Amino acid sequence: MESALVATALECLSIERLVLGVHDASFPGIDGEDLGRGSPYSFGGRAFLRFAAGLGFTGVQFGPQGRTSPINASPYDGTLFAKSPLSVALGPLARDDRWRGLLSGEALAVAVSGRPANADHRVDHAYVREAQDKALRASYAAFVQGREKWRALAQEFATFSLEHAEWLESDGHFEALAARHGTLDWQQWPDEGGDHAEAKDYARFCQFLVHTQHAALREELAGLGLKLYGDLQVGVSHRDLWRYQDLFLPNYRMGAPPSRTNPAGQPWGYPVLDPAGYAPGATASQAGGGPGLRFVRARLEKMLSEFDGLRIDHPHGLVCPWVYRTDDPDPMHAVQHGARLFASPDLPDHPGLARFSLVDRKDLAPDSRHPRYQDDWVRRLTDAQVDRHAVIFDVLVDTVRAHGGRVGDIACEVLSTCPSPLAAVLARHGLGRFRVVQKADPKNLDDPYRTARASAADWVMLGTHDTAPIWRVFDEWQPGGQREAWACYLADRLEPTVARRPAFAARLAGDPIQFGRAFCADLFVGPARNVSIFFTDLLGGKEIYNRPGEVHPDNWTLRIPPDYARLYRARRAAGEAFDLPGALALALRARSSPPQASHAALIAGLERLSGEGP
Repeated sequence: MESALVATALECLSIERLVLGVHDASFPGIDGEDLGRGSPYSFGGRAFLRFAAGLGFTGVQFGPQGRTSPINASPYDGTLFAKSPLSVALGPLARDDRWRGLLSGEALAVAVSGRPANADHRVDHAYVREAQDKALRASYAAFVQGREKWRALAQEFATFSLEHAEWLESDGHFEALAARHGTLDWQQWPDEGGDHAEAKDYARFCQFLVHTQHAALREELAGLGLKLYGDLQVGVSHRDLWRYQDLFLPNYRMGAPPSRTNPAGQPWGYPVLDPAGYAPGATASQAGGGPGLRFVRARLEKMLSEFDGLRIDHPHGLVCPWVYRTDDPDPMHAVQHGARLFASPDLPDHPGLARFSLVDRKDLAPDSRHPRYQDDWVRRLTDAQVDRHAVIFDVLVDTVRAHGGRVGDIACEVLSTCPSPLAAVLARHGLGRFRVVQKADPKNLDDPYRTARASAADWVMLGTHDTAPIWRVFDEWQPGGQREAWACYLADRLEPTVARRPAFAARLAGDPIQFGRAFCADLFVGPARNVSIFFTDLLGGKEIYNRPGEVHPDNWTLRIPPDYARLYRARRAAGEAFDLPGALALALRARSSPPQASHAALIAGLERLSGEGP
């Protein structure tokens, strides 16, 4: 009932996608299967996704799913091809008919019994790594000893190993060498010899399990009407750099330039693809391109065989990367004095970039004192110059279409800044950007985060995995200050009758429940047709998931509580969680005043769901 009403409301409001963002580790578990880290493939994870479908979401956005290191749990620094074995759901290995007890109930009980007391709330990565590895090694031993018993599974494993041989071989070899030398830092390895057949086979087995579980989940989600979105991270892991180091520039790294929301910039330390490896002449249409483009294609082909759409992490890194020198001993100084890889024809502090420039001095800001990180550093571009900037995005869009996808299923994480070359490439393909509402200045009509500034192709959202939950933000907005300014802004957006807006704004400013519902309704009144909600904003959480640019022990650890359904209903009734039916009802009233007869019935049904109506 709820999902049907929501679907009708979304159609009436011309909203094409309503996507819920959840990273693997944050999924809830259930008693008897959960080690203290979530997995979308677990019984608890799958139940949560059914819950999301029941609320009316049309898609789910995962974070990057690669292997991470023991000292860095950020999924955005994980591997590009191999998935994290930590996402293998142990419960199904012990209980699903498909696996026929590949993991014994006793082994699962041992793994679960030692989990930390706070495991339902925060991930203890150190414990989970050790316990998960023990359980998976027990499964691998059972598989090896009973291949006749699992003959069909063994055939699937052989087929998987053959299909993914190229990256599986390097992933397994890396794991074996890291274990042999006691460090993941391949620059410290004395040699890379040895066969390590068993270690590689175990690594392949773990990848087989997690990829097989992923394929099964995607099929299940399709049956629920949920599209699955992957996260194309801009970063390259230390493991992948080991394998692909010849593809990258030796003296530069990629980072975030100074910006409105991050004035200091961020030295990410990510490798930068050498443009010489794109293709002779650097156009995507040339037969497969060079080794760099083949690498990009391989990533995209794998992801689009597993997902229905993609979130593009920091797309400037694919179009006009901000790069900085590695010979500067101070990374912060280096990134603040970096440059655009393709827009630096004559910079005295970056002479080595001149050979990559796609623009001339006449195309740049005329004043040499103009900050080179500003969006308008490049003042003009010819069609041919846009072609050269668009090489990787052309490959991206072509690959999405080749897999039966739509351009609208590409979500580009463009935040407060959008350099002119990136804007030109997005326009070339009709792609939108992000509008993160909590970052907007309600008094500034030109603020890029305002939903009123959005286009139909844009994605609007309350926040992201890198922002504070909206309910925490609301607590920080004091009455008479930002809350009042936002109430006036929301009245302009949601009250069609001008004369009624002051009274409407006053009601919002004085009623936290009405204010929260109106803030959420702003996402749906257009013109953007894509709405994304991060799980903390849906469920009314106030704890921070990640603090960008800060090393913090709580980063990447927050989980959805096991009693999420009860908690959500209670918080929604109290106006302390995302009231989707209430927000849609308010948006429909704003868009059709007075409401048509069909809308009136729909609004009444949504208001009953939200607890507003009779």
